[in-house]
Amino acid sequence: MAADPPPPEPGGRPPYRVYRTLPRWLSRGAPSFEQLRRRPAAPGTAGRKVRSPRPPWRRILKWTAVALVSWVALSVVLFLFSAQFLQDKVDSKTKSELAGPGLPIVSASTVLILGSDQRSSSTKEPGASTSGPSRSDSIQLMRVGGGHSAKLSIPRDTIVNIPGYGLNKINAAYAIGGSSLAVRTVKQFLGIEINHVVLVDFARFPKLIDAMGGVDYSGGCVVSRINGGFRNGGFTLRLKAGTTHIDGKQALALARTRHNLCNAREDDLTRERRQQKIVGAMRSRVLSPSGFVRWPMIAWRTPQTIRSDMGALGLSGLFATIAPSGSAQTRNLRPTGAATLPDGGAGLTITPQSKRRQVARFLSG
Repeated sequence: MAADPPPPEPGGRPPYRVYRTLPRWLSRGAPSFEQLRRRPAAPGTAGRKVRSPRPPWRRILKWTAVALVSWVALSVVLFLFSAQFLQDKVDSKTKSELAGPGLPIVSASTVLILGSDQRSSSTKEPGASTSGPSRSDSIQLMRVGGGHSAKLSIPRDTIVNIPGYGLNKINAAYAIGGSSLAVRTVKQFLGIEINHVVLVDFARFPKLIDAMGGVDYSGGCVVSRINGGFRNGGFTLRLKAGTTHIDGKQALALARTRHNLCNAREDDLTRERRQQKIVGAMRSRVLSPSGFVRWPMIAWRTPQTIRSDMGALGLSGLFATIAPSGSAQTRNLRPTGAATLPDGGAGLTITPQSKRRQVARFLSG
């Protein structure tokens, strides 16, 4: 044993000894730190920097992109399935009235959009249609594809010659002979070909608005009593002037409002502009962040709200074309006069010259 160190001298430093451990058998031949520091780099690795760990924000971006792509893919799959198997199709007579079935996304196509004002069987509104084809509540043409983007709305009270039935308001064609006669009447009246037709089912329309989470409508004050109002089993609509978030039932009542108690001077042209605002609000909602969250529900519900001659491929091409170009301003076919029908009803008229000019502007848009 080593002898104990001598005691420290008074006021001096205590003595100490340095002990070195002998290398163990596992560490024999192991290079020292100094040797490692001086060892040359392996061939091909000279000057190469050590790769640092990938920043976490890159992984976050990667998985966010994957989630967004998956969300869009899910929406597309739901839309295609719903359009192909759950959408109601128009009858063969209507298809025979249509021109070539070109895809809207690659070629110019004219699409006729009809909205029916058929009421439920419980309505107490005088003169309202509850069964069979009813009068078309809205009549609009879209020119899309091939660089075109135009909309033309035809006032429902425009007097036309309905093939086989004589003079009447244009919205009566749908009530008399369904969508086939409505297509034929519009073709003859405007002198153009129609490639596709879309019939909006107003009974299912509120479910589509609710799938969007409602829409923001901007306009003047509206007070109306649809189907006699709440007291008679109908619906009473009250909207203040400005922007209001409305649900499906409110949107449907707003689209159907013909007599606004806030403004007795409104007419059918005002009603058409209001319907166009609703469509614009729907488009804005779909393209908004809050709408994107609801894309799968919207994609599933949209084809079930309409009837058309197009299947999954045609409808997807139509909506893909409308998305970038659907913000085109809607022009109304402006009447030039008024006339009285044989049954005593009043309607709007338009001169052939004015009609040709407006139709030519629509086709070139």
